[in-house]
Amino acid sequence: MRIIIFLSLIFSSFFLVSEVHAEDSFSLRVCEYILVDDKRRLRSFLKNRKLKFRSIFDTLACDQKNLLVYAAKSHALDVGELIINKMSVKIVRENINEITIYSPHLGKIAKERIQ
Repeated sequence: MRIIIFLSLIFSSFFLVSEVHAEDSFSLRVCEYILVDDKRRLRSFLKNRKLKFRSIFDTLACDQKNLLVYAAKSHALDVGELIINKMSVKIVRENINEITIYSPHLGKIAKERIQ
């Protein structure tokens, strides 16, 4: 009985470590694509995993910023415009001030989106 419990603990810890590593890899890749303003590869990466910006927005942060603000901070205009168009008006409205601080161009696009 103890052996079964011991083995189940080992296997469960193995799977938990794998999930954390995969999550870090996923976050890192998304943040890199935003940083280099590679809209095509970012879209392809998310599409291959059957994910949408709205589904990852609340759970993923780059440099302790959400995806919209990070795109503006990184001056990733193409990716920033894509994210603005994919996110809900409510989320864009909540982040418009911070977006405008980092990128007046994306701030203008965001203002157009919420009107």
